[in-house]
Amino acid sequence: MLFQVGPSKTDCVWIYTLNYGGGIVSGDSIACELTVKEGSTAVLTTQASTKVYKSRGEELSEQLLEARIGSDALLAVLPDPVTCFATARYAQKQVFRVGSGSSLVLVDWFTSGRHGRGEIWEFDLFKSSNQIFLEDGHPLFFDTVLLERGGINSIIERMHGYQVIAMVVILGPKVKNIRDQVRENVKMMMGEQLHTPFTSARGAQMKMNSDHLWTKPEIIASSSVFGPMGIGTVVRIAAMETETVYRFLQQQLASMETLLGVPPYK
Repeated sequence: MLFQVGPSKTDCVWIYTLNYGGGIVSGDSIACELTVKEGSTAVLTTQASTKVYKSRGEELSEQLLEARIGSDALLAVLPDPVTCFATARYAQKQVFRVGSGSSLVLVDWFTSGRHGRGEIWEFDLFKSSNQIFLEDGHPLFFDTVLLERGGINSIIERMHGYQVIAMVVILGPKVKNIRDQVRENVKMMMGEQLHTPFTSARGAQMKMNSDHLWTKPEIIASSSVFGPMGIGTVVRIAAMETETVYRFLQQQLASMETLLGVPPYK
């Protein structure tokens, strides 16, 4: 579905991805190709969280996105989170090819499952790969998240109480100011949250609540730069609640309104 959102001067097209049944069932394989032409601006988003239903045996559900971003163009990939049901097996791959002066904002995130049904990190497999290539074919950014049931510790043990994992990539000249500001905001936020002399046995920073009990922060985040002359920034987030990440994204990406017509995640 295509929509033009906001005043015409933004000249931004919003694309909503839809699928039958409101979710991804076992064995589904979905592929999408997208080209943002020179000087254009587009948003790829969803209407709600992407639900991945339980798998049949070892059957895998898959999604593939391949996007080309032309010179002086901007693509913002701003989905709601992926939510995998118990026993689900899901893998997604997103490949971006950027031209000279291209800009990209990519949000990739997922939750622990259906809390209302008591499902917390009970899926069998979640894998998300993101790759960014320059126009000459050279790799610029590769990232893969893999969570799989099994091993010494369960997924829920490895998550230490956190329920949402997110990554934000901000790349290119059109979003340079946003990129720099987000990096400073994350640095300031974590400096305030983790300003405590106590470190747990596992190395996790803790803080004391009003009952004098040590608790973990509701959200933790880090940022780092990548690419020639630091043209890209990646922010990694872990949070206790989905709404906490929504608020973080709203606050950090609010200034994109001038580029997209409306502020993301509002």
